[in-house]
Amino acid sequence: MDPLTTALTRIDALHSEDPTKVSNTDIPYELHYAEKMTSYLYKHTPHPSPTLQLAIRAQHLKRWEVPRSTYPDGKVGYYSWRTAVARRQAEIAVQVCLESGIGAAEAERVGRLIRKEGLKGGEDAEAQILEDVACLVFLDDQFEKFKENYERKKVVEILRKTWGKMSERGRGLALELQMGEEANELVKEALMG
Repeated sequence: MDPLTTALTRIDALHSEDPTKVSNTDIPYELHYAEKMTSYLYKHTPHPSPTLQLAIRAQHLKRWEVPRSTYPDGKVGYYSWRTAVARRQAEIAVQVCLESGIGAAEAERVGRLIRKEGLKGGEDAEAQILEDVACLVFLDDQFEKFKENYERKKVVEILRKTWGKMSERGRGLALELQMGEEANELVKEALMG
């Protein structure tokens, strides 16, 4: 196998270790998530670079090993957890890439993308694509369950923040998503505010 295929196969093998399963299936959740990420990547960008393909596939690599509950509640705890887990996922992905024959510069680029370096200020177009794809997967695959855990006002606020993170291309794809009636109402409320 070529290095890209080898790295993607190894990443998926690690995702397959996730003990959390998709409801009513034996599919490891992080493998499901990675497949969704890749699917939305190709909807967003039909010809992505190999480094972007790897970063997209590895974005949640072994995330289940560092549960959100291991950090304090609240905004500061959430951002601390998110930063630490992204750093860890990037380190694991870089190692997998190197062991698969990906060059050092490309492997480090995968790590930077997973850490979303260059996202603020629009310095890195591929970091923005990764952010768009993550937001699309959240809206498509996680939002229905997510909204059940928060008050309407908080959900609308989070939707506004999600919308603010996306590029015009990402927003266009988000508007095409098939969502339930309540989810559609929440999105409309967020966008009107």
